[in-house]
Amino acid sequence: MAARPLVARQPNERLQALIQEAGCSNAGLARRVNMCGAEHGLDLRYDKTSVARWLRGQQPRGRAPGIIAEALGRKLGRTVTIDEIGMANGKNLASGVGLQFSPTVLGAIEQVCELWRSDVGRRDFLSGSTVAASALVEPSRDWLISAPDPQVGRTAGPRVGMADVAAVKAMTEALTRLDHQYGSGHVRPVVVHYLNSVVSGLLAGSYREAVGRELFAAVARLTELAGYMAVDTGQPGLAQRYYIQALRLAQAAGDRGYGGYVLAASMSHLAAQLGNPREIAQLARAAQEGTRGRVTPRAEAMFYAAEARGHALLGDARATQAVAGRAVEAMDRAAGEGDSGDDPVWIQHFDHAYLADEMAHCHRDLGQADAAARSAQESLDGHPPTRARRRAIGLVLLATAQVQRREVEQACHTGMQAVELLGTLRSNRGAEYLEDFQQRLEPYREEAVVREFGARVDVQAA
Repeated sequence: MAARPLVARQPNERLQALIQEAGCSNAGLARRVNMCGAEHGLDLRYDKTSVARWLRGQQPRGRAPGIIAEALGRKLGRTVTIDEIGMANGKNLASGVGLQFSPTVLGAIEQVCELWRSDVGRRDFLSGSTVAASALVEPSRDWLISAPDPQVGRTAGPRVGMADVAAVKAMTEALTRLDHQYGSGHVRPVVVHYLNSVVSGLLAGSYREAVGRELFAAVARLTELAGYMAVDTGQPGLAQRYYIQALRLAQAAGDRGYGGYVLAASMSHLAAQLGNPREIAQLARAAQEGTRGRVTPRAEAMFYAAEARGHALLGDARATQAVAGRAVEAMDRAAGEGDSGDDPVWIQHFDHAYLADEMAHCHRDLGQADAAARSAQESLDGHPPTRARRRAIGLVLLATAQVQRREVEQACHTGMQAVELLGTLRSNRGAEYLEDFQQRLEPYREEAVVREFGARVDVQAA
């Protein structure tokens, strides 16, 4: 028999660096890996010679790389991925980071932490990636059919308590307020660094079941916020990765309602921005189906409004009217119940002003100028000054309706108010709305008021 050819291996420098960081000997790491494997029902019998072989570039088979990563992560007090220990072997290609709805909680932690780490490292594959519609729809299917995670508690790592969860929630609220007022360009780097440097350590810690559920719920919200901020900074391909992981974290939290919110408020709106109307309606309907009987009327109103956006972009006025009617009816029920405190924190912001904003988009896309103007004005009347970005978008929607009514001078006046407000923000979304409005002014480009508006926009942007 011919001898098998020798394969030249490269030393595993990543693993060497982590072992040094953890302060482990080869024998010590082998013991930790064997103990960790036993917890997973594996009879591993590694020793210091095994570790030496790994350092020379040999890669163990099966589930061993994941166990090695977990053992090192426990010693370091943070999540460690198989890519970080140099054992991905093509199974965790960077381009796929964040795009999978992991079947396990451990896999979900590994994937979201890798996403945060890659984002902080400004990996080119993240910033340059595009959105695939299927990458949004497929996780929604997985979410619909997946069984609840039976257990999320952990027994290794630094102790995590409800005070840690409360800190994450408070940080999320503070960052959300700043984002509304100043735009994501000012805030997003802070969010991503906090996720990578603090939150990843919490996920890798030890926590009781109840604390774990609350922790995953809080981290899901902050991850969704980071995704929205990626949209607002012109990175939709990155946003989809954050949204998919927020959906998975919501599943680990056992929060079906918030999972629906991620589908309808985040993924569906991303599909709307990218002009994929069928996916908009699909995602919104998945949210409705997966949360039936588990959300408040206010959340129902938001889910129906998201679906209406999809029908409007498809030009289906009848379907839009029917679904929008359900949204209004649900919001009226929410208002009738008063401040009962039943609404979870993630939907409390969705009031009549936000619903009017959604309706303004629908009427705009259907060419219903009068109704679009009324809804846009209602939205503006309801949004306080602290919602600066939302008010700027509302002004652009109103100006667009005025163009559709051929009220060009009034449209330019309203548009200028939007330009001035956008000047206080760092928001790519606002800039995109303004660009769309300017394109709608093109048929009137020879009119003096339009030329003056264009000149003032140029000055503002300079």
